[in-house]
Amino acid sequence: MKKLILISLLLCLGYIAQAQSAYQEIREGNELFKNNSFEEATKKYQESMAKNIEPVESSYNIGNALYRQEKYEDAARYFNQAANKTDDKIVKSNAYHNLGNALLKEKKLEESVKAYKSSLRTNPQNEESRYNLAYAQKMLQQQQQQQQQQEQQQEKKEDEKKEDEKKEEQENKDQQENKDEEKKDEEKKDEEQKSEEEQKKEEQEKQKQQQQEQQVSRDDAERILEELNQKEKELQEKLKKKKIKGVKVDIEKDW
Repeated sequence: MKKLILISLLLCLGYIAQAQSAYQEIREGNELFKNNSFEEATKKYQESMAKNIEPVESSYNIGNALYRQEKYEDAARYFNQAANKTDDKIVKSNAYHNLGNALLKEKKLEESVKAYKSSLRTNPQNEESRYNLAYAQKMLQQQQQQQQQQEQQQEKKEDEKKEDEKKEEQENKDQQENKDEEKKDEEKKDEEQKSEEEQKKEEQEKQKQQQQEQQVSRDDAERILEELNQKEKELQEKLKKKKIKGVKVDIEKDW
């Protein structure tokens, strides 16, 4: 029984010694923090957290050191750890407040508003959180308005783009219709021209045929006239012979 008591006592003493060591590192880290040696302070706080007890001050102070180094995303993670580790309302409220600040630096406005509200729910007397909450809400409202304006501008651009595309499509359609009409007109003109040429050709052929017919008629007429002349000539020859045959010829005497 005495041995068990002794072991328990030794464990308690070890825990106390470890806790003292952890808090000693926190104190050293705080001194470094005061001297603006934030990176070295962070290392001390991390060494404190390496102890099994992990005091809430380590997470909180690491968050502060990282915040001063403008490592806001990492700082937010440690502030959140500190808020979840403690039941002390003041410490929890301050941890949520600093979490809101880190998120605000990251432009995560909605999340920062939630953090400030958590800070005020934990400690309604935290006036800094009340002020920062109002500021974050105002920034969030402006951001939402800007997003809305950007969305409206984007929608307007898209509508204008659609209208331009529609207009271009209609212009292309009109141009195509005009081309089709011009093509039809050209085809019609070609057909008319072709028809005129065919008609002209037919007339030329008709005139040629008429000329040929007229030439044939003239040739026939000349042939007939020539035949008539030949017959007339033959007739005159016959008549002449008859006259010569019936006429008495006087023979002159040489007296």
